[in-house]
Amino acid sequence: MATDIDAAHVAQLSDSLQRLQVQQDQAITAGQDGEENPGHSSRSPSVPKSPISRDGYGFRKSGVSTPLMSGQIADGHPHSQLSHELVPDPNGLGWPAKSTISRLNATPEEKAAREKKMATAVRTILECIGEDPDREGLQRTPERYAQAIMWMTRGYEERLADVINDAIFAEDHDEMVIVRDIDISSLCEHHLVPFTGKIAIAYIPNQLVLGISKLARIAETFSRRLQVQERLTKQIAIAVQEAIKPRGVAVVMEATHLCMTMRGVQKPDI
Repeated sequence: MATDIDAAHVAQLSDSLQRLQVQQDQAITAGQDGEENPGHSSRSPSVPKSPISRDGYGFRKSGVSTPLMSGQIADGHPHSQLSHELVPDPNGLGWPAKSTISRLNATPEEKAAREKKMATAVRTILECIGEDPDREGLQRTPERYAQAIMWMTRGYEERLADVINDAIFAEDHDEMVIVRDIDISSLCEHHLVPFTGKIAIAYIPNQLVLGISKLARIAETFSRRLQVQERLTKQIAIAVQEAIKPRGVAVVMEATHLCMTMRGVQKPDI
């Protein structure tokens, strides 16, 4: 079973973020020294003292947010000559898939047609596993499942700018902010079965802080998509980074995956 994010994990988060802060401070100091001694050739890149304006959220103006797939990585620089293969994100959805935009902009008629198509597919699954989709208990199961899966993946329809809703505030605070034990439920993209657990999100502010509830909202948005745990934590961290440009951000998650407990190795405590 998933366990609470305990003190050891909090200590881990704190240690990682403190190291990030030290590195940032060293970079700032090096940048200032370089300005005083412009001939010094080993000057580290300076880090801005003030964050980018709150109107410049990366996900508001993002051009490309979909990660590169291994099969797309060319020789040399991992991003070279590949921008045309990525999915643009003008709506600020955060890592959209190819069909995300069509779902976002679907008319009521298109939504109904999509659910009918999914219900037909579910009926086929019921027949293939040896069931009778016409018996009383299963007659409406295809429609129920189609509606349920759309609800469980509603994160594809949520814009990050709407999720955060300008809950970003100027604050001269430089100590770690942490929200622990955020309950999440998601669907494993490999088997389409649930995984559930708890997330802890921590960051060190850089003159801007994020409304506490928005950290949970960001986690909820990305968890309501087909996921793997590794990408889920990365997406949450990137969203916080793009929103307020903190000195550092860390995300820790513990979860129970039904694809491991109900099938396969059937070991819940790995």
